[in-house]
Amino acid sequence: MSHNTFGHLFRVTTWGESHGPALGCVVDGCPPGVRFKLGDIQAELDRRRPGQSRFVTQRREPDQVRILSGVLEDGDELVTTGTPVSMMIENVDQRSKDYGEIARQYRPGHADYAYDVKYGIRDYRGGGRSSARETAARVAAGALARKVVPGLVVRGALVGMGTKSINRANWNWNFVEDAENPFFTPDPESVATFTEYLDGIRKDGSSVGALIEIVAEGVPAGLGAPVYAKLDQDICSNLMSINAVKGVEIGDGFETARMTGEENADEMRIGNDGNPVFLSNHAGGILGGISTGQPVIARFAVKPTSSILTPRQSIDKDGNNVDVRTKGRHDPCVGIRAVPIGEAMVACAIADHYLRHRGQTGRIA
Repeated sequence: MSHNTFGHLFRVTTWGESHGPALGCVVDGCPPGVRFKLGDIQAELDRRRPGQSRFVTQRREPDQVRILSGVLEDGDELVTTGTPVSMMIENVDQRSKDYGEIARQYRPGHADYAYDVKYGIRDYRGGGRSSARETAARVAAGALARKVVPGLVVRGALVGMGTKSINRANWNWNFVEDAENPFFTPDPESVATFTEYLDGIRKDGSSVGALIEIVAEGVPAGLGAPVYAKLDQDICSNLMSINAVKGVEIGDGFETARMTGEENADEMRIGNDGNPVFLSNHAGGILGGISTGQPVIARFAVKPTSSILTPRQSIDKDGNNVDVRTKGRHDPCVGIRAVPIGEAMVACAIADHYLRHRGQTGRIA
């Protein structure tokens, strides 16, 4: 299987399977001299880690990261050397037997059939490379990407789940990481609503989708290019590559189709410091594929988990009609843990474009 790498200068290759001994990533092109602590990487993995509430898969993985190459120790910090940074995360709680019944059956809505058609073989144990387990490596890479761009802050939040949405008037970034918040929601009042809703979905043996919003602040103006290297193009590509993502938008996205030119235009004035000030941010911080210096805003939709307890009509590898009921430990809403994954993919895209901008123009944006 090819195509396991993304990025141009900040180049990430992920490896490993859901039920293999380990998975990880190799980050090639990370500049030398980037300082970080192992805890910076681990903290992001802990946010994505399974088994933290009844609303996510109960697979118990500590997701302890090991850095195998590309760094030197300097006191309590690690410093990148400019060589490939390799990171590994061991799998310790696989239960492959849970998938025995579907070894030759295709789960409706899952990649099973498409993988088998393409490769003639598939890893039925949790989906192999098609499992969301692969995204742990992306989160590790994204934690490093955050260190490449000075002043970059990338945050995400779950803004919708199934038919339920947050009240944006209650938006509180501090609450997203609150210990009493199992959903990454920025709206404290939405916790009770999401809890009742998702408990019902779980009891029915079903699943539901979600809408995630990522906001990147501290993005310098000038990143990207106007034709085949648009910043928003690569952000969308990175987000679309996440398992179960079926739609991505930048700024007001699809809502702009209902706007007039007057409503959509982000008007500008000169500020007191002589720098331009935007009066709105419908464009999500990117115009003509190039960052404006405003916050970069991206939203993505995650479909419901395909592995559910409800029997569904399908076929098997031998051409028989079957009813598929998936056992095992699965997320009733995989979108919850997609928040740190989305942050990581946006951070990687911005870090890559930051290095490309520096390489092309000789300027540090």
